[in-house]
Amino acid sequence: MEKRRHNTQTWRNAVFIVFLVNGLSFSTWLARVPAIRDGLGLSTGEVATLLFTGAIGAVSGLVFSSHIVAWIGQRNTIVVFGLLGLLGLAGIGISSEVLSSYALTAVSIVAAGAGNGIADVAMNVEGAQVERAIGRMIMPWFHALWSLGTVSGAGLAALVSFLGIGLAPHALVIAFVAGATLLTLPRFLLGDAERTASTSEKPMTLGERLGVWREPRTVAIGLIALGMAFAEGSANDWLALAIVDGRDASNAIGALWFGFFTAGMMAGRIGGVWVLDRFGRVPVLQASAGLAILGLALVIMVAQPVVSGVGALLWGIGSSLGFPVAMSAAADDVRGSAARVSAVATLAYGAFLIGPPLIGGVGEAIGLLAALWAVVLLILVAFFASPAASPTKTASP
Repeated sequence: MEKRRHNTQTWRNAVFIVFLVNGLSFSTWLARVPAIRDGLGLSTGEVATLLFTGAIGAVSGLVFSSHIVAWIGQRNTIVVFGLLGLLGLAGIGISSEVLSSYALTAVSIVAAGAGNGIADVAMNVEGAQVERAIGRMIMPWFHALWSLGTVSGAGLAALVSFLGIGLAPHALVIAFVAGATLLTLPRFLLGDAERTASTSEKPMTLGERLGVWREPRTVAIGLIALGMAFAEGSANDWLALAIVDGRDASNAIGALWFGFFTAGMMAGRIGGVWVLDRFGRVPVLQASAGLAILGLALVIMVAQPVVSGVGALLWGIGSSLGFPVAMSAAADDVRGSAARVSAVATLAYGAFLIGPPLIGGVGEAIGLLAALWAVVLLILVAFFASPAASPTKTASP
């Protein structure tokens, strides 16, 4: 019993590191978009097109991820495609700064997006299996580690930029260190063996994996993830600018309000495990949606700085649990968990594709603050879809 507990704790810690590395890889190049722009001499529109290719790469990878997991297993998917994402990161640095090639940079960004996206599905399935093994809903902690990775990546990017270090050496060092870390983890990732031991059923066929898109519960969970990812993504893209333009505030104030939001996200994911233990998925999801709506309303309607700042914090707390809880719910049934997580993640990442142009287009006409009411509508969809996340009979947490 003691040995099994030790193995489970080691497995959990290995998955923590996987999420951390994925977040670090993702944020390293995004935080240095200005360096990419300068290296390639791009206009703002060309930068937007380049970023869109990364989103296309991620979503395309997600579409195929469940099939890849079925063919090569979770552990191999995490490692191989995590390394592909890091190879893409290195390629971005070399292509933009050393070679000054727009085409090669675009290819590298697609590789980074696809690699991280495919690994993302496998690591969420792995995380859900850890939850079943320990009997607690700790998926928010895994996503908190991902957030820590993104914050660390952004902080390191700011530091090396301040020191005048170019993107190429920066990206190469991060890719090498993160890649070496990933290569130490395979023997600690036990998801494939646990899945084999926990089910005697045959793996899903290709037709069955595609069929999950017709399952009402899976689609409803996808709507939860879509609505809450939209809430998160809209803040990432537009909160700072909405405060600056809508409240005639300084750039520093806009950045501070975004900091309130990210602090709320991190706090919500760290504290969310205890809340889920006590109240369960559905009440927590509905309360989270309510907090996010309240926070958005305060940001949109109230100019008073303290109240508006509290609104940004509540927006972050309310947005923090939707995506990780949806991942857990999608993976309730061990058989087909990768297919369902893939479907839900694809719907969620769709929010990052449609969000920026939707808010930007509406904001052009009525102002960014008013345009954020569209986010409230998507959160309401997540609220009403929340009962779908109720654990199934095969779910143990």
